[in-house]
Amino acid sequence: MSRTAFEAEVAATLRKQVMEEAAWAMQQEPLTVTAQGSPRSAGGKHDFFSEGDYWWPNPASVDSPYVQRDGMTNPDNFVAHRLAMIRFSRIVGALASAYKLTGDEKYVQQALKHCKAWFVDEATLMNPSLLYAQAIKGRFTGRGIGIIDTIQLMEVVEGLRTMLHAKSMNANDLAAIKNWFDQYLNWLTTHKYGKDEMNAENNHGTCWVMQVACFARFTDNQKLMAFCSDRYKNVLLPNQMATDGSFPRELKRTKPFGYSIFNLDAMTTICQILSAKEADLWNYQTADGKSIKKGIEFLYPYLANKNKWPFAKDVMYWDAWPVAQPSLVFGASAYGNKDWLNTWKKLDHNPTIEEVIRNLPVRHPLIWLQ
Repeated sequence: MSRTAFEAEVAATLRKQVMEEAAWAMQQEPLTVTAQGSPRSAGGKHDFFSEGDYWWPNPASVDSPYVQRDGMTNPDNFVAHRLAMIRFSRIVGALASAYKLTGDEKYVQQALKHCKAWFVDEATLMNPSLLYAQAIKGRFTGRGIGIIDTIQLMEVVEGLRTMLHAKSMNANDLAAIKNWFDQYLNWLTTHKYGKDEMNAENNHGTCWVMQVACFARFTDNQKLMAFCSDRYKNVLLPNQMATDGSFPRELKRTKPFGYSIFNLDAMTTICQILSAKEADLWNYQTADGKSIKKGIEFLYPYLANKNKWPFAKDVMYWDAWPVAQPSLVFGASAYGNKDWLNTWKKLDHNPTIEEVIRNLPVRHPLIWLQ
């Protein structure tokens, strides 16, 4: 299937949903981190704040530091900033997808309004750092592990790339937004939290590379893109994947199915972002035969029928996975695999469970197929 025919098939699958979501997005007003705060945040009103998902009050004493329950999400944690960022991502992703389908400039104008609120307007912008993400009461005011929260900004960036040449794209606004991402990339690559996350040996390290690659492509930072490509080939793939294509570190978690899916999605997204003639990650393999194709081939039978899953079931959200995973549509595009595409077409393209949405940074694949 030609690339044009493939895109047309993806567009036909998504068109109804995209247009409905874009109609919703056209009605939304910007809502950034300044709209709501938490007394538990050590930061200011422009600082993103979130709390570690699996940390709970200690039943021994209400004033003592939180204790961990791996895989069990504390429903009382502060998530307003994360939800606002996810909403922002969905709005721009939907508007950019609708623009790609129709060429209507109204979608560009609405997307820019939201982007300016987050990245340009001094009253509402978010600071380009993540000092207070995934905090734990009584233990940490923020952690490098929290950097994973900004995977939600990737579809904002991809949406802007989709609309780059629109008549309504304001050059000054675009320059200011790129400047924000330049600053954020500098923080991600120099601050201790950024370095901690880069060196994480599981999905967190994968997501650091995925984000940095995405933002670096947007700001045309060739040096960082090359660094990410090298890190994928020499760190992520050899150290995280087993020779059968599985991810042993994710399989050891209390949610092995969800984490395996998430890590595979992130790795395939890295390949989608960085693959070029001179650096084709889709067809790269290690000396012992590890490759992203092998990773998709390992997980695909369980995405098609999870009742075949031979490992432990996830302690939470087992019933929620899989949805229309980007690994399937990106993999189908890269290798011309019709089975993967057909399975992707049948899966849920509009999940409503918060945990799933949070761990699905690519929700509008049309804007990634450029």
